Amino acid sequence: MQATSKTPMTSRNKAAAKSTRTTDVVIPDKLYFRIGEVAQLCRLPAYVLRFWETEFPQLKPVKGSTGQRMYRHKDVENVLRIKKLLYEEGFTIAGARQHLRAEHKGDKKQAPLPFPERSAPDLKHIRQGLREILAMLSSRQKRA
Repeated sequence: MQATSKTPMTSRNKAAAKSTRTTDVVIPDKLYFRIGEVAQLCRLPAYVLRFWETEFPQLKPVKGSTGQRMYRHKDVENVLRIKKLLYEEGFTIAGARQHLRAEHKGDKKQAPLPFPERSAPDLKHIRQGLREILAMLSSRQKRA
């Protein structure tokens, strides 16, 4: 009999092996999800979702008139993203929070407008044309 080497199963490895990959989850086409639905969909206990709400500012479900948490599609995507960072990629909560913040900042940066480079003579020609148009409009306005 040959001895096979096994990697020791830590609690993190067990949790990752036990849960399905976040890419396998199909989010139904609904406007709102209750916390129980999100917990079932993401295969997480509801208390974990409530805890993550306190740790991740990106996760802010609205509360209905009865006080029930109502997760939007975007919130469910955020839960799956957080789950992937923590359980599959091995981030700590602080590291995942920082990573999500950096991702969010990168999304906000706007690319500069692609203005073509113009030479000074080109700009003078354009400026002269605009002055001529302005003069024509001014003369029309005086006549009216």
